[in-house]
Amino acid sequence: MRDLSAAHAEAFLEMMSAERGAAINTLDAYRRDLEDASMVLAGLGTTLSRAQAVDIRAFIGDLAARGFSPASQARRLSALRQFYKFLHAEGLREDDPTGVVDSPRKSRSLPKILSIDEVTRLLGQAETEIAQAQNDPERLQRIRFRALLELLYATGMRVSELVGLPYRVLADGGRFLIVRGKGAKERMVPMSRPARAALETWLTQIGETAEQSGYLFPANSSEGHLSRQVFARELKDVAARAGLPVAKVSPHVLRHAFASHLLAGGADLRAVQELLGHADISTTQIYTHVLDERLKQLVNQHHPLANATKNRD
Repeated sequence: MRDLSAAHAEAFLEMMSAERGAAINTLDAYRRDLEDASMVLAGLGTTLSRAQAVDIRAFIGDLAARGFSPASQARRLSALRQFYKFLHAEGLREDDPTGVVDSPRKSRSLPKILSIDEVTRLLGQAETEIAQAQNDPERLQRIRFRALLELLYATGMRVSELVGLPYRVLADGGRFLIVRGKGAKERMVPMSRPARAALETWLTQIGETAEQSGYLFPANSSEGHLSRQVFARELKDVAARAGLPVAKVSPHVLRHAFASHLLAGGADLRAVQELLGHADISTTQIYTHVLDERLKQLVNQHHPLANATKNRD
């Protein structure tokens, strides 16, 4: 029987280009994936167009043996799924051999976080630099940075939420912030005393300008408020001066630190989900490594059998 795999692959790529508007880089990636699969399947005694589920699993196994990560294996399998879906839709195959093949499990990397000591050093550096300012504009910029930093660590806001805070965002006498997150969904976030004090100091300096602009952190930008990029750059600069590894520090890392430190201190995962503005608890569960460690310590310290084991040893 004549093998039409090459012709089928070309037809698939033409469809992706014409009907779905796939970019050249995307088409090249699909082509490479199909060619690689075709070579491996040929070694298994079959072809791309005739492969069965057992052959696809063998191909994924070959990728793993060659050192491809689960994410890369999943991407290759996704390309094959698209290809066989096309063959089935065109009546060139009666089945989809990838339909019963499970995707390789991607290991979810733990978020980078800063320790409490590292955050304390960062906050201390921000405070020190206000006193070291050489002139009023520099002092004002450093007061603004400290307010941003205190707010970020105290609330775990996304950086876009932070820099775009409206002027009239405070609630209940300034003890809470009303944060508008993804999908325009609002949530109420409590503020710590240091965050409130830092924000009050900033507003004492810039209050009238902030009120006129409508933002807590006004700037001469197209949005009318400070940009994410400016704050991120200032954060890395201060981190460097505090002796922290710059690559480890970013606004999002501080959001992770907020969540992880809360959980380590005994906070409930559902409460942290609400504070972070996560729509789904599964997103917040990237922090369960913190809970796991806390629960392990809890059992070791308080479970009677744990102490009995130590005594037997």
